[in-house]
Order: sequence, then C-alpha cells, then structure tokens
Amino acid sequence: MDFAFGPQDEELREEARAWLAEHLTGVTGARSRAGGRAWERELGTGGWIGLGWDRTHGTFGNRSATPAGQIVWAEEYARAQAPARLGHMGENLLAPTLLAHGDADQRARFLPAIARGEELWCQGYSEPGAGSDLAAVRTAAVRADGGRTYRITGQKIWTSLAREADWCFVLARSTGGSRRHHGLSLLLVPMDQPGRITVRPIRQMSGDAGFNEVFFDGAEARAEHLVGGEGNGWRVAMSLLARERGVATLAQQIGFAAELARVVGLARETGAAAEPVMRDRLVRQWAELQSMRWNALRNLGAGDDPGAGAVAKLLWGGWHRRLGELALQVRGAAAVLGPRDWDAARPYELDDLQGQFLFSRADTIYGGSDEIQRTVIAERVLGLPKEPRP
Repeated sequence: MDFAFGPQDEELREEARAWLAEHLTGVTGARSRAGGRAWERELGTGGWIGLGWDRTHGTFGNRSATPAGQIVWAEEYARAQAPARLGHMGENLLAPTLLAHGDADQRARFLPAIARGEELWCQGYSEPGAGSDLAAVRTAAVRADGGRTYRITGQKIWTSLAREADWCFVLARSTGGSRRHHGLSLLLVPMDQPGRITVRPIRQMSGDAGFNEVFFDGAEARAEHLVGGEGNGWRVAMSLLARERGVATLAQQIGFAAELARVVGLARETGAAAEPVMRDRLVRQWAELQSMRWNALRNLGAGDDPGAGAVAKLLWGGWHRRLGELALQVRGAAAVLGPRDWDAARPYELDDLQGQFLFSRADTIYGGSDEIQRTVIAERVLGLPKEPRP
C-alpha cells in the first residue's frame, strides 16, 4: 500500500502548522473548563472541527479534507502539543454517528453547534455492572408525557468530561424485561438538569479525577432525540464504538512517539540504555510503534469493522502499559521518590513519568478490556464459536 502524502496534503500541513503556531501563542489555562471551551470555539472558527465528517448532508461550517488530510491535521495538532480536546466525544464519536444513523432534524440541531465548538459531549455507556460487557446495561428509559419524552433512571461510571459536557449520549434499556443487546436505545440527554443528574468525580491513584460517576434520577430526554429508532441502540452503539479507533489513533501515536523518545533519552542519561536487555526492550517498543502506525493507516478504510477497532485497541493498550513500566525501570530506585517530602496535610505530587505509569495500568481495561477485544476478534473476525452465556 502507498502511505505517501500528496502535494495537496502537504499544503494542508503547512496551513495547519502556521495556524497552530499563530493561535497557540499565549494560550493558557486550556485545561480548565473556561479555557478549554474557549479553545474549542477557536478551533471551530478556524474550521478545524469535523474534517472527517461525511458531507452528504451538509458542511455544517467545517472545511473538507480527505482521509490523508485528516491524518495531517491530527498529526500536526499532536506535534504542536496543542491542548487536550474537550470536544473529542462530540466531533469524533457522536457526529459521525448522527450522520450515519440520525435524522435530518438531529443533524441540523447538533452538528453545527459541535462544528462551532459551542456544545460539549460525554458518553454514557459503562455502568458498575456493565463495563466491558456493555450488553448488561440496566439504566432504564421509560416513555412519559404521552410519549413526548423519556425518563432515564440509573447510573453510569468512568464517564470522561461529564463535568464539562452540555450533553450526554446515553445507552439505556427502553424495553422492560429485555435482556442483553435487545431493547436498548441511544438517547441524547441534556446534562443541565439539577436534581435529576448528579456528577461525582472519581479520584484515581494518580491523584487525578478525569473520570466521573453520573446518576440519572428521572432525567428527561426528548423523544425526537432518540437516535436510530427505539430498540436499535445496540447497533447504533457498536457503530459509534467502531469510529473510536479512526484518525485519532494516529494522532495518539504521535504522542506515544514523544513519550518513547523521552524514555529513551532518560535511559541514556541513567546508563540503562547500555544494558543489552533494556536496549532490546526499547528497540522493541520502537518497532511495535511503527507497526501500529502501519496497521492504523491500513485500517482507515475499514469503516465500521469491529475487528479493526479491536485489534487497534489491543495493540496500543498493551504497548502503552509496557512503556509506563519502562519509564520507571530506566530510572531505577529514584522512580519511587516524589518531588517533595510527604506532607499528610496535602496530596502527594507525581512527576509526568510517575503519573504516566499509574494511569497506563488502566490502558488494557478502559475502552474495552483486552479480554473483550480478543473475544470480538475471535467471534466476529475469525468466526470462532461464541463463548457460552449464562
């Protein structure tokens, strides 16, 4: 396969570099809610949101780009070390899903606001009893107000950006007594419902609280905000998850390459790189990262193929966890020391590599555990017999 970029792609690369260099100057506080929102609006004004959307149903204020152009933008964004995106869920997950499964009114209502960077989204999938086994969802959605709304009751967990989001796309059980993937629906739920939606941050062992619990106590969703029809939530949800492993995976790998370069540099400083076993592990990490890139490029045309997504997640989850381990091993005993003396009156602090190690322990779990990815590959790609269900 030819993975080279054409002249048009290189022109877009130069434009992207110039725009980012100009607009990132003086950008501060983008990790905060207000700063992150301002940056999303800046991206929207520049037309950089939604480059990969299917334009059959309209432009929605964004510019057009080929798949190669989308890769160019994602890579340059990562290389510029631009702020983490608050609009990822809306742009890369919900928007393509609405283009594929939504109706004209839903696209007209939600896509322009996403393209302008004005509305942020979170994902209501996992539950305490339905993490990797998503078909075990128990959150209920019951018709109310003469069928004009749904009342949603239940709990979601590990919800990224729940405190920042304006809306949540929620997978809920809309048919009483249904089991597994039957009777599920995908609903678009406004988060600003005091007393009906409660968000609680989850403090992780790294000290961060990027994930949240979300409790729905009769939260309302309009019937016209049901995506793909009642009872079709499983099909829509699987289509959405397949899109999670697209161009963003390539941008993620730019960040991985920077992390690996830092670990290699540290190994040289500490002398760990002179050890044959450690040197072999570092080379292996580099080779595996190159293989992941070629695999991601090859799979860009896979569409909604769940096998492609499962392979990608299986590869990068294990790779990044091993890098987290290497990051501490090349430092030796100093890796367990904090940047300051312990003070019981305030939380401990971690440097970047220590935080990377702790967070990377979850890489093979969140977004679908390794066991689930292997099951998807076995059953849906290789055609092996399905695991027995209780």
